[in-house]
Amino acid sequence: MPASTEASTAVGADPVVPVSDSRLTPGGPGYRRMSFALFLAGVATFALLYSTQALLPLISGGFGVAASDASWTVAAATGGLALFVLPMSALSERFGRRTVMTASLAVAVTVGLLVPFAPSLPALVALRAVQGAALAGLPASATAYLAEEVRPKALVTAIGLFVAGNSVGGMSGRIVTGWVAQEWGWRVALGVIGVLAVACAVAFRLLLPAPKHFVAGSLRPGILLGTVRGHLANPLLRRLYAIGALFMTVFGGVYTVIGYRLTEAPFSLGQGIIGSVFLVYLVGTVSASTAGRLVGRLGRRGALYAAGATTATGLLVSLADSLPLVLLGLVLITGGFFAGHAVASSAVGKTATEGRAQAAALYQSSYYIGSSAGSTVGAVAFHAGGWGGTVGVGLLAVLGVVTITLLGTRAARVQHLPATA
Repeated sequence: MPASTEASTAVGADPVVPVSDSRLTPGGPGYRRMSFALFLAGVATFALLYSTQALLPLISGGFGVAASDASWTVAAATGGLALFVLPMSALSERFGRRTVMTASLAVAVTVGLLVPFAPSLPALVALRAVQGAALAGLPASATAYLAEEVRPKALVTAIGLFVAGNSVGGMSGRIVTGWVAQEWGWRVALGVIGVLAVACAVAFRLLLPAPKHFVAGSLRPGILLGTVRGHLANPLLRRLYAIGALFMTVFGGVYTVIGYRLTEAPFSLGQGIIGSVFLVYLVGTVSASTAGRLVGRLGRRGALYAAGATTATGLLVSLADSLPLVLLGLVLITGGFFAGHAVASSAVGKTATEGRAQAAALYQSSYYIGSSAGSTVGAVAFHAGGWGGTVGVGLLAVLGVVTITLLGTRAARVQHLPATA
């Protein structure tokens, strides 16, 4: 491991010569290539993972199924990722972060080229589950790669840029699929996303610098289980995992259902316009990439409160039957979500001093379990109570975030330690 750049000089002793820290830092060699490569990986991951979300009304019509049935094309992908992220993180500990990320993207984009030809809804759901499982190699490995290769002071910013890539991928995928589907149908739209993801995957592999600080671990199950138990025994990590899941429950529910709401009266929007609504993801790009500054001003605790309050405000504003107010609500929900996610995920990377891939994998597993739950429960709530039902689910999840953060604050005060979550 690289030595610290700080040096000390004892009285009457020879000065200690500082050793250069070879980890990446903003402005340093390789940092831009690394940032752009992982940004593209984030784009490909979210574009593929949520490629069917904006198309759910068309998929419902094409297969003659209800929203709650079509939502499984989203839930299967995120569920597959949640189930396989821990095993994939173990592979990355043994074979390397870059190797696992490259293999995962290769399989995911291959499946992405097959998805448009699914002959039935069950076949489509099955392919999406395989695609999600393949993508499981990206999130945890990327976070661990950054924790090892980037200097600690730049870690929140670096992870924020990766999360920003997620937001761009989610936005561009939905916009492209919306307009393409309006002209040529949802199958062609999914094919276009598959081709775009291939381009991102190739560029990622060419740009990402080879790791310099990776130390191969063991694949022995006992060691892996011991590491996982150690992380789950850490109260701070448990809180961060729950916070990530609850934030994603809100986000998954809102964006799974919003297309159905906007196709109905009083909005009655076309598929292309609905896809363009996802331009609000740009707000997430900004809020994720500036999360480091938010933490610097408010602390992690304050940043999580701010993110939760912003998300809850957006949910309430979105209840109005006014398109401008609905869009404003989506802007607030998106900004709050991505800020909260960037803060929580970066805190996991800093808290785990060993077994970082497993720590990140547990966060990602919780996060995508939240996405699957939000997609399914949000759709069921919409079917039962309209948009108000989906908003109610989201508000309960935000209340959970605030409650967990308060418990963390109380625990930190009792122990006389700085509260980090």
